[in-house]
Amino acid sequence: MQRLIAIIWLTWKAAFRFRLFLVVAVLLLASVVGLPLLIKDDGTARGFTQILLTYTLSAITALLGLSTLWLACGTLARDIEECQMQVVAVKPIARWQIWLGKWLGIMLLNAALLALSGASVYGLLLWRAHRLPEDQRQILRDEVLVARAGAKEPSILAKIERDADQVLRERLAKNPVARVDLPQVRKQILEQIKAEYQIVMPGYVREWRIDLGPAAAAHRDQPLFLRIKFNAGDNSWSGNFVGLWQIGAGRPGQPAVRLEPMHLAPDTFHEFQIPNMIDDKGVLTVTFVNPNSTSLLFPLDEGMEVLYREGGFLLNYARGLGIIFCWMAVLAALGLAAASFLSFPVAAFLSLGVLTLVFSTGTLATAVSAGSILGSNSETGEIGHSIVDGAVIPVFRLTLKVISFAKDFSPVDSLSTGRSITWSQLGLAFIQIVVLLGGILGCIGIFAFSRRELATAQGNQ
Repeated sequence: MQRLIAIIWLTWKAAFRFRLFLVVAVLLLASVVGLPLLIKDDGTARGFTQILLTYTLSAITALLGLSTLWLACGTLARDIEECQMQVVAVKPIARWQIWLGKWLGIMLLNAALLALSGASVYGLLLWRAHRLPEDQRQILRDEVLVARAGAKEPSILAKIERDADQVLRERLAKNPVARVDLPQVRKQILEQIKAEYQIVMPGYVREWRIDLGPAAAAHRDQPLFLRIKFNAGDNSWSGNFVGLWQIGAGRPGQPAVRLEPMHLAPDTFHEFQIPNMIDDKGVLTVTFVNPNSTSLLFPLDEGMEVLYREGGFLLNYARGLGIIFCWMAVLAALGLAAASFLSFPVAAFLSLGVLTLVFSTGTLATAVSAGSILGSNSETGEIGHSIVDGAVIPVFRLTLKVISFAKDFSPVDSLSTGRSITWSQLGLAFIQIVVLLGGILGCIGIFAFSRRELATAQGNQ
């Protein structure tokens, strides 16, 4: 442990010698203070607070991520290139202890910077909240500065998959198709079956029965919120569509409340408070009537969700910062792994290239979905094919799966919308991001660093 502490101290000295800690701290504080003066909002306390959390936490994550990569690449690669590592390596200390000590030193720096910037954001939020009128403060307490969980209808995707396979078998028995066209035919059948569950025709009714489970008893007297999203088959002259909602089953012994008609825009999320009409079985019934002249589609995954309070904001905020800290851990491992066998400029270039690939998942997902890197023709809509698709698409698919281990966790979005970040999510983020991804990068870096000839490193520059 004494050897690790010595390496950690050397890493801290290097960070202060390069003035990295002070520069990043000033930039973080400037982003926390300056962004609220530059960003525009919709004029409401809720809108401003959501934008404030989104922009400040995104800026903090970006600044910490870039500084982590720079320090991780520089602290190891430059020590090797400037022959400082050769002096350390002859001491009675193992190479893996040097590598791990560097990583721990960087992470302690990140912890200090993240705590400083995170506390500044939290203090700014409280300061602004206390200056608001009581009605606006109540909105923040109920909708933003809170930890809310969500409940949806049970997933029916497995049933839809089985129905699609059954229809495909029946269609192939009557009209065989080429093997190359099977994925496209199945996809079309799948979308047709999904549409039956998602589309509400004009004049028709759609009912959702949402079981809140064990949380129902503890939230019978607390406010509930409905989060919805729909798509429209056609445009309306006003751009909005009328929504008629009923909360509660409306059956004998099960009262119901009809809400005032709402004018809602398609292709965007809407959130509004609803009466707490949870029945004795813990089920909330939500009914929608479509009085419009066009069909409305509620996506199965995000079309309907009930939100309820699960905890306070402070602990939820701390868990969100914990997930950001996990992201920094894997970036530090990436930078050190690259610097273990590359010079500083090349290691920084490789690390930034990997980071760019992470932000290009939309392009990769489009290619994987289409099954080709050429995409579809803008005029005919037909998907082109290339001879390299067979080799590239599996690589893209594997890359997306690896990246999803870290990107599936989005604390910024959750905090800005008042969503709950559970301890299980934080624990899963630690296992997937730090232990799995960081561990793989750490093993690669330690192996490369242990095999590297330090005495010849400077002569190869």
